[in-house]
Amino acid sequence: MAKKEVNAVVAELRENFGKGAARKLRVLGLIPAVIYGHGTEPVHVSLPSHRIGLLLRRKNMILELDLAGEKQLVLVKDVQKDPVKAIIEHIDLIVVRKGEKVQVEVPVHTTGESFPGTMADFDTKSLLLEVEATDIPENLQLSIEGLEDGAQLHAKDVTLPAGAVLVSDPDTLVIYVHTPRGEDESEETEVITAGTPAATPPAA
Repeated sequence: MAKKEVNAVVAELRENFGKGAARKLRVLGLIPAVIYGHGTEPVHVSLPSHRIGLLLRRKNMILELDLAGEKQLVLVKDVQKDPVKAIIEHIDLIVVRKGEKVQVEVPVHTTGESFPGTMADFDTKSLLLEVEATDIPENLQLSIEGLEDGAQLHAKDVTLPAGAVLVSDPDTLVIYVHTPRGEDESEETEVITAGTPAATPPAA
């Protein structure tokens, strides 16, 4: 249950806005972003697109922005992408402080394997937690080792990191274990075939 790293990124203030200005920034290898939070006016900045693209492969990324020599912790709140090219077009950031709690969606990962012949599927892939901004876990782990057909795991079954509080409904279904339909039908066919008496040959 690894915690998020704090990654340093150099940001630059920007004064030109709108689609045209944003397009020019992207040509220069920069991404437009806005910093919100703590009752201050939004701050418009640009970020290096290559580095940000690598960092944003993980959720709930905490960045330490270097803005004109001043350091500022921010949480990546929203990323807007071109629906066709999947290029990052804009990023919303919120200011966070050490010790401050935030609510974030954290992905759930499974460990182990369910009982042979069964399959474990997700009903919910992430859970909402309240946690310190600098202690956001990268993921939550849930063991499915040896679980048999019909088994279910809920949000309340997930072990949370120290200091984290579950905001999602504790009874939220996360994982359910089942036998794939094809295997069910195959087994049933075998049983029926094995239990069916051989046909009596017609009398001569």
